[in-house]
Amino acid sequence: MTEANAPRPDKAAKVEEITAKLTAANAVFVTEYRGMSVGQLADLRSPLRAVGAEHKVYKNTLAKLAATNAGLDGLTEHLTGPTALTFAADDSVGAAKALVDTAKANPMLVIKGGMLGDVPMSADDVKALASLPSREELLASFAGALQAPLVKTARLLNALPSKLAFGLSALIEKQEAEA
Repeated sequence: MTEANAPRPDKAAKVEEITAKLTAANAVFVTEYRGMSVGQLADLRSPLRAVGAEHKVYKNTLAKLAATNAGLDGLTEHLTGPTALTFAADDSVGAAKALVDTAKANPMLVIKGGMLGDVPMSADDVKALASLPSREELLASFAGALQAPLVKTARLLNALPSKLAFGLSALIEKQEAEA
């Protein structure tokens, strides 16, 4: 950029802020909030904060510059109209679920798409991501899968002495009956 069309320092700082958030996030989702009140946006931010995500409104021109700076050019196609960015640091699935649940409850919130890492996502992709089990559910099922063989082995080992005792008891009763 030349000096004549370089962004003002305050805008350059905002672009740097957005770029930093884009590079730090595991996933970024773009939503349109046309017609939503401030209270409805606040209601959306609460479940997002619970999963470690942040929902922010930026000017599209600044967000496009930041997306280009961060190497997320696939994000720029979604940045039209009144849009907000949701930055998911850890729990991408939880953030997607919070957005999809809010969009079901409030049809004015429209999911446009996003990026998972450096892979562009459509609105349908975000909804598919939201349908996945959460990290906690996956960890619980993995722990259950690890525990199942151990439980079966313990039951088998417990069954051997009890069956041996039952067999000996039956043998003693049989010999007593014959005698």
